[in-house]
Amino acid sequence: MMNMMMMAITILLISSILILISMTISKKKKKDREKFSPFECGFDPKTSSRLPFSLQFFMITIIFLIFDVEISIILPMIIIYKLINKMIWFYSMISIMMILILGIFYEWNQSLLNWKF
Repeated sequence: MMNMMMMAITILLISSILILISMTISKKKKKDREKFSPFECGFDPKTSSRLPFSLQFFMITIIFLIFDVEISIILPMIIIYKLINKMIWFYSMISIMMILILGIFYEWNQSLLNWKF
């Protein structure tokens, strides 16, 4: 236990020293306004180069993530079908599917699935 602790401390110490050395000898010392502008040719931009972020795109991404996690819960249920009691498997599948269906109806009711142009 003590040997692993000493190894962890040594690794942290060496990595910290390397980070400090690389920060001190790096070429880039100061932040230049022209370097951080969207065009590095010396001209000031007339408009903002950043496009506004679409909230609708963000909501679709969150919905996809939620349903992707639910699908990753359903897939192992197919594998364990023969290993557990059929009634427990059936009730758990019905409950997962009901959660998915209720989630879709809720999103449809809140009009999160409609694209607004």
